[in-house]
Amino acid sequence: MPSHNGPPQKPIQPTGAPNQTLYLKNLPDKLQKHDLRLSLYTLFSTYGPVLDVVALKTKNMRGQAHIVFRDVQASTQAMRALQDFDFFGKEMKIQYGKGKSDTIAKLDGTYRMPTGPSSQPTITELQQSIFNAPPLSAPAGALPHPSLPKPPETQANGDREEPHGTKRGRDEESDDEGAPMEEDDSDAPMEASSDEG
Repeated sequence: MPSHNGPPQKPIQPTGAPNQTLYLKNLPDKLQKHDLRLSLYTLFSTYGPVLDVVALKTKNMRGQAHIVFRDVQASTQAMRALQDFDFFGKEMKIQYGKGKSDTIAKLDGTYRMPTGPSSQPTITELQQSIFNAPPLSAPAGALPHPSLPKPPETQANGDREEPHGTKRGRDEESDDEGAPMEEDDSDAPMEASSDEG
């Protein structure tokens, strides 16, 4: 007959190789993403400089986060101090991250953009026809797009007609240059009003 000495103990999970990134589980999923990130940053930054807090609210990442420290010593100290910490009513589980964080890779110059079939955007036939068309390739007689400026029309003598509303250069003189402005004599000083009364 087996003896029961209390509830069965879970085996201690290996925390992995020491890393600057900590992986957190069993986080409350009722908090909004901004509040969760801010709370985690505030809590973990007491152990060292935190470079990034990644907390996603997707179905697969709910209740999990990654904290990226500047150095391994700070991440180790935080993990030891906060393991099973009661974080908004749930005991936080902390492990070292499995790989190098993108933030650390960008800092040390080893970051590589992910490549693969999923990273290539799909291009529809309509997008290809729009974006791969040569500029201003319209069939003869077609009206230009309303947002495009009309080309200036030429007059019978070959001179181009100036479009209406164009700004004149400074070297062109105006007829009313030097005309005095009318002064308004009704400019009387304003008196201070008081609200006492």
